[in-house]
Amino acid sequence: MESGHAAEMPPSRAVVVHDAAQVRQALEAAEGVLPPGVPLPLLSAPGAAHWLSPALFLAMVARGAEGMTVVPLPVLDCGLAPGHALAALRAGCPALVLRATCPAFPMLAGAAAEAGAILLGEAPGAFDMERHRPGDPRLRRWLSGGEVT
Repeated sequence: MESGHAAEMPPSRAVVVHDAAQVRQALEAAEGVLPPGVPLPLLSAPGAAHWLSPALFLAMVARGAEGMTVVPLPVLDCGLAPGHALAALRAGCPALVLRATCPAFPMLAGAAAEAGAILLGEAPGAFDMERHRPGDPRLRRWLSGGEVT
């Protein structure tokens, strides 16, 4: 990707994950649903960068993705904290959320573009693994484009 051009989110739907086991469950559910090579966006909890370091979040996703064929796209939610967003970029987070209402958003958008990272002004709609039991069939329905109640 050329410097200065913003990266884009993949067309797949997002999943909020809270631990490596949930990462694995999400990636397993995405097998056979997502086209080959299309990454699955895995979001942290809202504002997680306030208490979860970028390195720890990336390690959690990597641990859960070991041996999986679906490619994860870690997305760290930084809330309204531009300092956390900069730290996430420096740590190599490929995608992050920083609320568009943050006064530093335009500056961070430039930094993200230079890093080839995706910067979102709000978290996308997502299936939150914390609110569903393991193996819930609604996850595959969500990943397939269906609605979840």
